[in-house]
Amino acid sequence: QVQLVESGGGLVQAGGSLRLSCAASGSIFNINTMGWYRRAPRKQREFVARITNLGSTNYAAYADSVKGRFTISRDNAKNTVYLQMNSLKPEDTAVYYCNTDLNAPYYPWGQGTQVTVSS
Repeated sequence: QVQLVESGGGLVQAGGSLRLSCAASGSIFNINTMGWYRRAPRKQREFVARITNLGSTNYAAYADSVKGRFTISRDNAKNTVYLQMNSLKPEDTAVYYCNTDLNAPYYPWGQGTQVTVSS
């Protein structure tokens, strides 16, 4: 079964940037939608961004809280999904995960990658 491995997290000051990567152990070429999700301390996992591949076009959608600051992208040849995070805020502190869907994920959840934004 395909496993997802998230990386790229770390400690950054407010206003800083990080680029997260999600590497799949198998092909995601036929997976139309991949997304990023996060779980902040004492909160439920929530949607951050998703990217849907339809033919030669990728369509992205974002949570209102990250719109204009985060950019999702994918490289099917590398079986990898990315999340470029700019202008980070302390409220972005969370463990970040990738998968196909929040409530009905196709793959097992990975370990995630911790993002900590200091004020």
